[in-house]
Order: sequence, then C-alpha cells, then structure tokens
Amino acid sequence: MLEIDLVGGEVLRPDGFDGATLSVAEGRVVDAPTGRSVDVTGYRVLPGMIDVHGDGFERHVAPRRGAMKQMDEGLRASEAELAINGITTGVLAQFVSWEGGLRGLDFADKVFVALAELRGKCVTDLRGQLRFETHQMDLYEGLAERVAAWGLDYVVFNDHLPHDRLAQGKRPAGLTGQALKSGRNPDAHFAALLELHANSDATGPALDRLCAQLVKQGVRFGSHDDHTAEDRAIWHARGAQVAEFPETLEAAEAAKASGDKVVLGAPNVVRGGSHKGNASAIDLIAMGLCDALASDYHYPSPRRAALMLARSGVLDFSGAWALVSSGPASVLGLDDRGHLQPGLRADLVVLDAQDRVAATMSGGRFSYASGDIVERLIAAA
Repeated sequence: MLEIDLVGGEVLRPDGFDGATLSVAEGRVVDAPTGRSVDVTGYRVLPGMIDVHGDGFERHVAPRRGAMKQMDEGLRASEAELAINGITTGVLAQFVSWEGGLRGLDFADKVFVALAELRGKCVTDLRGQLRFETHQMDLYEGLAERVAAWGLDYVVFNDHLPHDRLAQGKRPAGLTGQALKSGRNPDAHFAALLELHANSDATGPALDRLCAQLVKQGVRFGSHDDHTAEDRAIWHARGAQVAEFPETLEAAEAAKASGDKVVLGAPNVVRGGSHKGNASAIDLIAMGLCDALASDYHYPSPRRAALMLARSGVLDFSGAWALVSSGPASVLGLDDRGHLQPGLRADLVVLDAQDRVAATMSGGRFSYASGDIVERLIAAA
C-alpha cells in the first residue's frame, strides 16, 4: 500500500494546525516517517470530510426516468463527485417512500444491493442510509429484516405527507407533477395519499415495534424534521440517537438536552438560511446546537459551509471543520476516522491557497488529485 510523508504543509491536528510532517502507511496515519516525501508547501492538509446524509447521488443513478440501467456505474459516478469535493466517507440517503419511482422500495433495493456489491471496490467509503416514510403501513412487516439483508446500520424516519391539506380533503400543491414523476395517475396518487394520511393513528405503535427491533439489531436510527420538543421526546424514547434537520430551535434544544446528536444541512449555512423558512443553521451552530453538517442535496456545500463559518468568526477553524469531519464520525459511531492522528484511517483532504480541493485521500489511497499537487506526487515517485 501507499507509503508517503506530506511535508511543508499546514496540518490540522486535534489540537490545531502545525507544520509537522504527516506520514501515511498501510492506510493509516503513522507516527514515523516512511522515507518518501511529497512537498505540500502552500497547502493545508485537513481531516477528510464525512458526509452523514446526502441524496445528491440520485442524479447519477437515475439522471432520467429509465435512463440508467447499470446501477454500479451511477454509484461510481457518485463516488467521483464525492471525491472531488473532499468527502472521504459518503452516506447515500435512499428513500423508501410513498412517492414511488426512484424513491420506491424496488429502486431502493437495487441501490442497496449494488452498494453492497461495490463495498471494497471503491476508494471512497460509500455507505447506505434508509430514509423510510413512516405512514407506509404495508411495508413495516419484514422491514427490519430488509435492513439487515441490505447491510445497513443507519436508518432515518421521515414524514413528508402534507397532513394539513389531506385532513381537509384538499389536493396538496404540486400533486400532479409529483404523480407524473412517479408514473402515476394524479387522481390515483391523491387517493393513495389520503389512505396514507388515514394511517396516522396506527403509525405510532408500528414505529414503536420497528424501532425496538432495530435497537436489538444494533442499528443506529434518527428522526427527520422534528418540529417540537414533544416530537423529539417521542423519538428519543424509541431509541433514536440522531435528530436530522430539526425545524425549530425548540426541537434542536430538546435533542441536545437529551444527549442526542443534531445534524444540520450545509446548504442551509451556505444559503444563509433554510429555503423552507425553518430555523437558521448558522444560528443553531452559534448556540452550540449542531454536531454535524450534511451535504443534503449538494456535495460542495460541506466544505463551503465550514470555511464560511470559520471566516465569519462563528467558530474557529478547528471547530468549523469538526462539523464536517470528527462530528459526523461521532454521529455515525465511527471512531477510526475524523482526526489526523496516528492509528486512525488516513482520510484527508488537501486544500490549495484558494481553499479548492487539490487532493482527497480515503483509507490511504488517493481518490482525487488535480493540478500542481499531481506534479509533486509524480516527482516524489
């Protein structure tokens, strides 16, 4: 395996930046030089980014309905996009939703099976996350077994039904487009949504049983878009350790108070606020109510968000970068990465003077390199 010493650069360690050599051997950071030096003067060497939740891969596995027949090619294209953005561990968030189509059970099965077959064949550590829409009562039976068969260790529960409109018997905005995207007749789609809404009373007990099964299987799981402290308390009681994208300050505070992890969207930071009018990620971060930032739907955003937080003084650089490295590692229970220190995985990203990604290394192997850094690597060969 690759043995290399990165010399001359600024290296972000757990206690801050220093100019000491960073050595890599056998896929890990080591505490002794290997003898093969690469000059990275003028660059910053940072822990690789861990994307705890991203669905940007969807455009690669299915750019148009029916256009993608080779799932592994789409996942490899996703890996390339993750690598060019400095992401060394990517959690691909795949829906099993009443939306159907690319977010239906059959498509999810194809994604997770292909992901399992690719494990170990890609440089980037690609992992799956099941995003399950809670009101699909017909899918609860056997779902825990499916999670095990897919090799997943992370599940997030969503409820994106437009309950207010459905309770009034009214069609939700955008229903026709949503139906056609899923290949359904709009009237049939509306009827299906009404039926799902009618499952509301049965959903809670079904979730209680399913979550108890997941706890026994050692599966980490979380809730999505909590709105109130009561919402979070219910999920915490079920064993959900993660609160993804809480919509309000109240929900985020409740999650932290109960010892759960809070994940916010990096695009929210980059945009300067939620596109849906929810709580500002920047405000929640400033109040210490965020453990990790996720790409959500845009893979360049974690890097940009961390740099923005540091430049604006919301956090110091180490604290800002932790939200895309050691923080996500903690959310996922991955204690072998997130920092650049001896014994941990050699997951790192090299930024140039303009803070662009010059190189990305995952598990001691380069997944991406471009520009002058490539010439330096060749010169050291």
